[in-house]
Amino acid sequence: MWGVALLVFREVLEAALIVTIVAAATRGVRHRGAFIAGGIGLGVTGALLVAGFAGRIAALASGMGQELFNAAVLLAAVLMIGWHVVWMSAHARELARHMQQLGSQVRSGASSLALLLAVVALAVLREGSEIVLFLYGMLAGGADGLYAGLAIGIGAGTALAFALYFGLLRIPVRHFFAATNWMLVLLAAGLAANAARYLAQADLLPAWQAQVWDSSWLLSDTSLPGRILHILIGYDARPSGMMLAFYLATAIALVLGMRHGTRGRAHPARG
Repeated sequence: MWGVALLVFREVLEAALIVTIVAAATRGVRHRGAFIAGGIGLGVTGALLVAGFAGRIAALASGMGQELFNAAVLLAAVLMIGWHVVWMSAHARELARHMQQLGSQVRSGASSLALLLAVVALAVLREGSEIVLFLYGMLAGGADGLYAGLAIGIGAGTALAFALYFGLLRIPVRHFFAATNWMLVLLAAGLAANAARYLAQADLLPAWQAQVWDSSWLLSDTSLPGRILHILIGYDARPSGMMLAFYLATAIALVLGMRHGTRGRAHPARG
């Protein structure tokens, strides 16, 4: 039971933290709850479908179907988060101003929310499909305590994500969107690094040195703090050169996009 609970906890935590950051980053945007709930629903539905076709997915591309699927999901999420980061950097002052006006609602942001709905759906899809496949295998093997472990894992992962969410809400409004934007930048960079790892495993990219360093003696990937940092900022105790290249390229591109968005909003085109 406890082994099941630990695995489910780790998978739920990864999806829940992404959902948490998205929810916090869209604070004050009208209808964000419906978009996020819709993304979760789509992700769960997709996870069940992926589990049903797991054999065919794994058989694709000479047995590398799962790696390609994971990489595609992660890169799609990176692109959508990146678009939102650039959009938010251009609208952060407007959103903060509306939030400070009692009873007002932000009118803009629907297009950004649509993309973040997809980010939520992709996060739940990836982690949910892994949970479903794992539980299916355990059930076929006659394991006991699956449902209790599932309940414990989901509850613990969700509780930790809620703790982070309410902690983020304590950030003053004038700093809130900048803080969550930086969290999204680090999240996207970490997702890009993970995509690079899957592509290298599928032999579609070179590793550029399989292990640049090993910091597992200080913080293991399998520990709870290491897992949380892996989700939030892309921490990896044994990164490859390609993973670092993807991480840095994504982070730099998004920072430049943020600066461009802020400049463009501060100095609108004259016409």
